[in-house]
Amino acid sequence: MITKVLSVGGSIIAPDKPDVDFLSGFSKMVTDYLLKNPESRLVLVAGGGAPARVYQNAYREVAATFDGEQKKALSFSNDDETNNACDWIGIMATRVNAQILKACFGPMCPADVVTDPTKAPDVFEGRVMVAAGWKPGFSTDNDAVLLAEKYGADTVVNLSNIAKVYTDDPKKNPDAKPLDKISWADFRKMVGDEWVPGKNCPFDPIASKKASELKLSVICAAGKNIENIRTILDGGDYFGTTIAD
Repeated sequence: MITKVLSVGGSIIAPDKPDVDFLSGFSKMVTDYLLKNPESRLVLVAGGGAPARVYQNAYREVAATFDGEQKKALSFSNDDETNNACDWIGIMATRVNAQILKACFGPMCPADVVTDPTKAPDVFEGRVMVAAGWKPGFSTDNDAVLLAEKYGADTVVNLSNIAKVYTDDPKKNPDAKPLDKISWADFRKMVGDEWVPGKNCPFDPIASKKASELKLSVICAAGKNIENIRTILDGGDYFGTTIAD
């Protein structure tokens, strides 16, 4: 069996509430692809996206109101504790998104949502597996990389609200240029090595380090462009950015 891994951004699944049009179109495309490619199976890893950031930001605002006495009573002392709490909030958002994604595939996805890639079943049941956030320290991009390693996939398709990776943040730098391809060394210089909950970058720095070590390819593409996603699955000429050595 050929395994392909798609990291589906939470901002695609539920930008503010579940996107019914996307879920409908995406599930139809995936079902059609699998019916026409009986030797293929897909791992879909759901991100937290906008819902995660809304709750994370709310918590940060609450934490900022804690006075000294309250911090002492809660043993609340540093940014690491705040980041850990925000990571768990984001993880829970990914699990809600994963559950609705799993439901869209019915009997094609018989296994429970995977919440720990190191304990994913050795036997891949059905044609679709859905995974969600695992633990603090990285995003679901890293879970996607670990599942690609486990099931022998050589590429992770990262679907988000950006169509390509740019040389810089195009919202801040009008001279930023879109890239068709970039090496892992150059990409990692752009995103750095540190993970911060809710960090908005094309691919998680921790996942990037692991993917580079495994010599995986990552394709970054627009999650709402379902026709383009199908082209990627079919091995055609797609619109996006390939990160590879």
